[in-house]
Amino acid sequence: MAQTSSEQVTSGPVWRKRTTRQELALWLGWLVLIAFFIFCWQVMTKTTIWAFVYDAPRQALDIGSRMFPPRWEYLPNLLEPLWDTIAIATLGTLLALFMAVPVAFLAARNTTPSTRFVRPVALLIIVSSRSINSLIWALLLVAIIGPGVMAGIVAIAFRSIGFVSKLLYEAIEEIDAVQVEAVSATGASKAQIMDYAVVPQILPAFAGITVFRWDINIRESTVLGLVGAGGLGLRLQESLNVLAWPQVTLIFILILITVLVSEWVSAKVRHAII
Repeated sequence: MAQTSSEQVTSGPVWRKRTTRQELALWLGWLVLIAFFIFCWQVMTKTTIWAFVYDAPRQALDIGSRMFPPRWEYLPNLLEPLWDTIAIATLGTLLALFMAVPVAFLAARNTTPSTRFVRPVALLIIVSSRSINSLIWALLLVAIIGPGVMAGIVAIAFRSIGFVSKLLYEAIEEIDAVQVEAVSATGASKAQIMDYAVVPQILPAFAGITVFRWDINIRESTVLGLVGAGGLGLRLQESLNVLAWPQVTLIFILILITVLVSEWVSAKVRHAII
């Protein structure tokens, strides 16, 4: 009797993690992925001069040996560009907030005046801002406004609109509808509903988004000078043009310190808010 039970157990269906069709689909997916990788690799390396690639380690060691020690006496020349970099990030963030907040309210389903016409336009603005890098914005604005800090500020602002608007309109759509209904039941106007039911709920998120974006803009503004938009990037470009590698090292160190400080400030502020 025990032998019969054992035979029944062993002769039953064997458990498999995937069916045969799922296994074939998985292998086909891996095959397509590998083929796509090979195709992309061929496209990327079609014009590669491999002699330069093989010589790259030696060139990197040569340049690295010229970068040390940093030229510390060049530091006074970087204080004004450093201030310009911080000003570009700060003013660009503030300018973006003035434009991003209305766009966010127009994009949110529960605050937009029209989901058919107004909301798609607001979403188009958000996508357009996020799809263009700040360096490209800076290139365009340098050609329009001219080189300098103003082009950098506007470039940072245009780049930040999409980031701030997207996160903010998602926060608006996630607010507690009960509070909105409670204020509406008192006979409040739309402006009062916005002021007393919507805005208080999104203020913590708005503050966190603002500080987070400012932190990102500090990093992005350090390189805008490479295209003529002012800041430390301008001094970096000048040093690279004359092969002043010790100055490049000093600029890198200053950029690293600036980013670390901005990250620390951002983390402290977000922790205090949240």
